[in-house]
Amino acid sequence: MNFYFRIFIGIVFLYTINGCRSTKKLQSAISRKDTIVATVPGLPNSDSLSIASKLLKSLDKNRIDFKTFSAKIKVQYEDRKGKQPDFNAFIRLQKDSVLWISISATFLSIEAFRIYITPDTLIIINKLDKEVEYHPFNYIESFAHIPMTFSILQDLIIGNPVYQGDSVVAYRETENHILIGTTGSFFKNLLTISADNNNLEKSKLDDIEIGQNRTADLVYDAYEKYNQFSFATFRDITVAEKTKVDIKINFKQYEFNKELSFPFNIPRNYKTK
Repeated sequence: MNFYFRIFIGIVFLYTINGCRSTKKLQSAISRKDTIVATVPGLPNSDSLSIASKLLKSLDKNRIDFKTFSAKIKVQYEDRKGKQPDFNAFIRLQKDSVLWISISATFLSIEAFRIYITPDTLIIINKLDKEVEYHPFNYIESFAHIPMTFSILQDLIIGNPVYQGDSVVAYRETENHILIGTTGSFFKNLLTISADNNNLEKSKLDDIEIGQNRTADLVYDAYEKYNQFSFATFRDITVAEKTKVDIKINFKQYEFNKELSFPFNIPRNYKTK
């Protein structure tokens, strides 16, 4: 699979480098003080539980609800080999229905891939090799190595919390942040929330299964007010095993609830891979 497609798919599906089986912790995106507080063991008391539960409910209230979404994003990727070529991606999303993606290499200025995803199907047009691939949606899990549904996928793109967890196991406050530790069916999640406006700043995921050790950091920044909600125009995904991988996503343009089309014509001379 071409480099640009793999990296973009990795971004969308919590890039885990073939599962990222490592016991090393990811580098923290919050202050050292917050890190120390976050690692204090012990269950929260009843008052803290009540506060944390209310904050989680406020996160739910702040979830972005939409009908359609479109965006142009710039992607920067760096691994042990250094900085890789940037690329642009254009996204069109119909809630709970269709995700359309066009990927272009910035130095080529041509469309390299067009991707069409529904809750059941994934279709990839490879314009560089003149090929088309057809897969069921669960093909994504075969290389992303994380539980995935179309709903989770669209939340990742929009910036809504994912794998939030339904059981609060830790709660701490610092001068600038509120930290809530939760557990769910698949991940432990350490949520860092701004004390000023309750915006989600960071989500740190660690696998519940000790043998897996999947872990990922999602950082949300550069919030902009859009109608009644806030939208994070910058995302930073960091993964570490023996080496560090850093992926930065900048939303250059974005719109909600505009009428969209999803052009997806497959040329007759393209081969099915």
